[in-house]
Amino acid sequence: MTSKKLTPEEIVDSFKKEFKIKVSDARIEKFTHGLKKTEMSHIWMKIDPTIIKDVTKHIMTLEKYPHFAVSSGYDTEKTIDIVYHFSIYYGKRGEEISINLTASLPKTKPEIDTISDLIPGALIAEQEKQEMLGIKVKNIPSDKRSFISDDFPKDVYPWRKDETGPEKMVRNLHEVKK
Repeated sequence: MTSKKLTPEEIVDSFKKEFKIKVSDARIEKFTHGLKKTEMSHIWMKIDPTIIKDVTKHIMTLEKYPHFAVSSGYDTEKTIDIVYHFSIYYGKRGEEISINLTASLPKTKPEIDTISDLIPGALIAEQEKQEMLGIKVKNIPSDKRSFISDDFPKDVYPWRKDETGPEKMVRNLHEVKK
């Protein structure tokens, strides 16, 4: 684990050095917030989905217990993108840095490894992405449904924009004549 607090630029450089071309489109955004105009840095990077476990371990070398906030996901119509939102130096006013990793999964085989063995709190977010987007989280310790009922069709995913989405189930009540 790194004992020195790294700057956002040093963090991005560490990812580029460690993962080479499997990390791309890195950018740093800085915002101020609050009455004291405290600055916060947000790092955004695209990653090859095959390295999610390794990049999570890399974050853990920057801080032993990084804060995993959530993962978000969306259908881009070409891919399914999963964004992992981490923070390091969490709770240290003026020092916290947000690290956001986007993995684009091909719709033909949307799979990614679990990180719940490294970050147990990631399990519920991984279950949500399976149910809502139809991705397969490999080696997930529990893939039971938590967000939609068991009688909901197995091949329909509420957040998808393609033929596996809920479009055929939706009734547009405003179009129905009385």
